[in-house]
Amino acid sequence: MKEIINNNIIAILIYLLIINLMTFLIMAIDKYKAKRAKRRIPEKTLFTLVALGGGIGGITAMYTIRHKNKKTRFIIGFPMILILEVISFMCIYFMF
Repeated sequence: MKEIINNNIIAILIYLLIINLMTFLIMAIDKYKAKRAKRRIPEKTLFTLVALGGGIGGITAMYTIRHKNKKTRFIIGFPMILILEVISFMCIYFMF
């Protein structure tokens, strides 16, 4: 049983690493497109990536590449989603 839990945790960590790198990369691509007045990535897509677990990547991109860091809904939204995900994960983890 313990081995199954450890494998699941490793799979979750790998997923989180991938989704966060992907979110950071897509935020960087959107910043690149913004500077060149090209077709942008919809904000809905960015929020979806964060909701799928890419909160750390999204927040990191906001402040390292300075993208969407002046929009209130991103400044508040990304951390709120991340906090809710962490609380949900902890509740699930401690229930089982």
